[in-house]
Amino acid sequence: MRAVDPRLLQNARAAKGYLVVTVILGLIVTGLILVQAALLAHALAAAALGTGAKALAATLVLLLGVVVARAAAAYGGEAAALRAAARVKSQLRRKLVGRCLRLGPAWLGGQQPGRIASLATRGLDGLDPYFARYLPRLMLSVLVPAAVVVTVTATDWISGLVIMVTLPLIPLFAALVGLHTKAQTRRQWRLLAQLSGHFLDVVQGLPTLKAFGRAKAQEQVIANVTREHRSAAMATLRVAFLSALVLELSAALATALVAVETGLRLLYGHMPYQAALLVLLLTPEAYLPLRAVAAQYHASAEGSAAAESIFAILDLPPPPPAAPTAALLTGPGAPVPDLRSATINLNGVTVTYPGRDLPALARLSLAVSPGELIMLTGPSGAGKTTLLRLLLKFIEPTAGDIGVGGTGLAAVPADPWRAQIAWVPQQPRLFPGTVAGNIALGQPGAARAAIEDAARLAGAAAFIEALPRGYDTPLGERAGRLSAGQRQQLALARAFLRDAPLLLLDEPTAHLAPAAAAAIRGVICGPTAGRTIIVAAHQRWDATDASQVVALGEGRPSGRSSLLASAPALAASP
Repeated sequence: MRAVDPRLLQNARAAKGYLVVTVILGLIVTGLILVQAALLAHALAAAALGTGAKALAATLVLLLGVVVARAAAAYGGEAAALRAAARVKSQLRRKLVGRCLRLGPAWLGGQQPGRIASLATRGLDGLDPYFARYLPRLMLSVLVPAAVVVTVTATDWISGLVIMVTLPLIPLFAALVGLHTKAQTRRQWRLLAQLSGHFLDVVQGLPTLKAFGRAKAQEQVIANVTREHRSAAMATLRVAFLSALVLELSAALATALVAVETGLRLLYGHMPYQAALLVLLLTPEAYLPLRAVAAQYHASAEGSAAAESIFAILDLPPPPPAAPTAALLTGPGAPVPDLRSATINLNGVTVTYPGRDLPALARLSLAVSPGELIMLTGPSGAGKTTLLRLLLKFIEPTAGDIGVGGTGLAAVPADPWRAQIAWVPQQPRLFPGTVAGNIALGQPGAARAAIEDAARLAGAAAFIEALPRGYDTPLGERAGRLSAGQRQQLALARAFLRDAPLLLLDEPTAHLAPAAAAAIRGVICGPTAGRTIIVAAHQRWDATDASQVVALGEGRPSGRSSLLASAPALAASP
């Protein structure tokens, strides 16, 4: 970890005003330190020489005012620095969330949610010591020693020379210790992120672990990771304590050296009493900021390590766009095709995920006309979800291209494109809030009547009305009070409420009871008001209204399809 992370300072521009206040108050503290030492030396010299009590009282009153002003300035500087830290943390959290959203679900699927959550919460909270204590003391470690050396040298050049020679020893020792601290802190943070991610996975999968009798085994795994984190934390603390010992010893020896040479010259009458007092009072002040900044370096190391991890995520490039053919390329900023009238054409599309040898989707060619109902069938891993991700622009084709009404999909902006799509994933996400709020997630401001109609269409009205407060019933985290089928029905209601011309359904009846599943199939296969519907399912439905049934599976090109007798021909690649 560097003494000052330039990227953290760049992100501190939003808190520029607070940092300016911190700097100004730091300058004031520096001046007050010199004034305090001068007044105290004058008061002690006056008391020793028997100066009148009135003059001594005036000096003591001034000294008291300086002490109070110094404490107030130090408090104000720390308060302003904490405000700056809050601004920087808020800005970094927004950037982290924005970058994760831009990287998309494909990237997030390969990450540990607990690690990212730890970065955005506990990790960034570690920046409070960095801004509130480390940076102000780092500034004082430059200002105060320089001011003390100048003042002491002007008073007694020999003492000033001794301070100038011994002063660099403290930052030298601090830098040597800091090299070891950096490695220890990174290891501690890595283990904390691993522990957070694994703990979150265990909590989410607790029902499965209990059902298969593996809860005790995971308990032991968490105990092992916790033990490693504890060892790393204690090693970091041990380094911090030892570094404090080294720095305190160095400062004490340097101060003692100045005190000895000053005392000897004072004893032989080669130095005025008040000047000696001023030198002795200012000498510890020269070393104190350096010792303090070294101690706060350890306190702020965790936040800086977390910030480095966040910057590593922020530096990740977004997924590269596909290279569509020249006939379809219209350039970035192309007009968004209207899915109510535009045909979607997949031409030899292949998708291979990073780190995998076999493609998830191979040479798929498919034409989706407006208003069609298309069934995607096949076993797990056949590429059904991958095809939906392509249409959602969560991923890009490795080869081939997708055209929409003569426009390359890669050139179409993602947000307005997704505004025309309603999507129900295999495991829909419900958020803390009311039932009505969750249904209206994709259609903010929707009327209550429209929400109720959507719930009725999805077959969710009966159980919603049986809840304590009906549509106004608050859902807890992950809607734990609802069954998997009920959560699926709310997600379907959310999709039905959204007036989107393209509806993507990934296993919409996988968690429903037979009667409820049959009702949902009837809704999907019935009148759809001109919507284009693409349904991914493990097994083929008895859907006589489906215009195409695309069978995806291993061991054959993914573009092969078998059609219902009434369906139009489908152009598939060999």
